[in-house]
Amino acid sequence: MKIVVIGLGYVGLPLGMLLAEKYKVIGFDINKKRIQELESFIDKTNEVTSEALKSLQNTNTSNGIEFTTSTDLIKNATFYIITVPTPTDKFNNPDFSPLLKASELVGKSIGKESIVVFESTVYPGATEEICIPVIEKYSKLKYNFDFYAGYSPERINPGDKLHTVENIIKITSGSNPIAAEKIDQLYKSVIKAGTFPVSSIKIAEAAKVIENAQRDINIAFVNELSKIFNLMNIDTHEVLDAAATKWNFINFRPGLVGGHCIGVDPYYLANKAQELGYHPEIILAGRRMNDSMSTFIAFEIVKITLDKKIKIKNSKLLLLGITFKENCNDIRNTKVVDLYKALVNFGFKVDVYDPLADKNEVKHEYGIQLLPNLPETQKYHAAVLAVKHDAFKSFNPTLYLKKKSVVYDIKSYLTCEVDKKL
Repeated sequence: MKIVVIGLGYVGLPLGMLLAEKYKVIGFDINKKRIQELESFIDKTNEVTSEALKSLQNTNTSNGIEFTTSTDLIKNATFYIITVPTPTDKFNNPDFSPLLKASELVGKSIGKESIVVFESTVYPGATEEICIPVIEKYSKLKYNFDFYAGYSPERINPGDKLHTVENIIKITSGSNPIAAEKIDQLYKSVIKAGTFPVSSIKIAEAAKVIENAQRDINIAFVNELSKIFNLMNIDTHEVLDAAATKWNFINFRPGLVGGHCIGVDPYYLANKAQELGYHPEIILAGRRMNDSMSTFIAFEIVKITLDKKIKIKNSKLLLLGITFKENCNDIRNTKVVDLYKALVNFGFKVDVYDPLADKNEVKHEYGIQLLPNLPETQKYHAAVLAVKHDAFKSFNPTLYLKKKSVVYDIKSYLTCEVDKKL
C-alpha cells in the first residue's frame, strides 16, 4: 500500500509520521526548503523530533517515510491525504487556492481505485462541489466509479504535546460504504483513541467547521464580559474562576483570537450560509467581537499610560510574544500583529520579543524585526504580555522598565505585579 500525504505543515507532518510507523508513506510539499529541512531531520514547527525523523526516514523495511517535491514519486498511490491550509482573503472570504492546487496535483497523479482523503477545513459540501470536479478534470477518471474520496477532519492542536494526533478521536467518512470502510480502517490502524465513522462527507465537514465556530463564539462571549467588567472595575478572571465552581460552567478565557483555525473557520460556514440566503447572526457577531479585541486592548493601554502622565508619542513599549498561541511558533493570522499596529498608530515605539517565533519569518510576513534578546538596561515605559509562553511564566518585565511605567497582562499570566489584566 502506498500512502501520499500532501502538505507537510502542522497537520500533514505529524499524520505522515504516525502512518509511517506502520506503512510506506511519501510526504509531498511544494516548499523545497521545507523538504530539505525534513531530510536533514529538522522540523521548524517543533511538532516532530529529530530522533523521530531519523528513525523513519530511508528505511528498508515495510514502513517509513520519504519526503519529496517530485510529482513523479506520488503517482498511482493507494491513498492520497490532503492536509493543505484553507485560509481566508482580506475580505474574509474562503480562499480555496491551496486546496484547488492540491486537487489538481492529485488529478494528474491518481490511478484507478485510488482513494483521496481531505483533512483541510471547509464548509459542508465543499469537498464534492469544489475539489472532486478538479480531480475528475485532470485525471479523466469518474468519481465513485474509477476513484473514491473521503473526509477526515484534522484536529491537530499546535504546541500541544498531550493531545497529539494519535490521541484524538478521528472522524471518518467516505463517498460510498466501501471507501468509508477502507478509510476508517486506515485511520483506526494508527489512531490509539479510535475513530468515529459518520454517514457522509458533508456530516464530517460540518462537524469540523462547527468545532472551531463554537469555540470562537464562546471566547467572544467572555471577551464581551471582559469589556463589561472592565467598566465595572471587576477582575474578569476572578469572576470566571468563581463561576467555574458550578459543574456545568464552561470555562473559556478572554484574549486575542487568531491562528489558522478558530480565527478563520467560522467564515467558511458563514460564507456558505450567506450563499444559501441565510445571514448567520451569532457566528458573525462572535467574529466581530473577537476581531475588535486588539483595538480595545490598545485603547486600554493608552488610557493607563496617560493616567500615569506618561507621554504616548515616542514612548518605548515592550511587547512579549507574537505567535498566535502559547508554546507554539506558528505566526499565521496572529492577532498580536493587529495589536502591534494599533499601538504604533497611537505613537508608541514598539519592540517585540518572542523566543519561539522565527525572526526571518516574522520579518517576511509582517515586516516586524524581533528583538534577538531582551535589553540589559531599564528603558521601556510599558510592557505588554500578549502570549503566555512557558518562557514568560516567571518573567518580570519590571526589570526592563523605567520607574514610571505600565505593565498590561492580556493573559493574566505574569506572577509580578501588573497595572491591568484583560
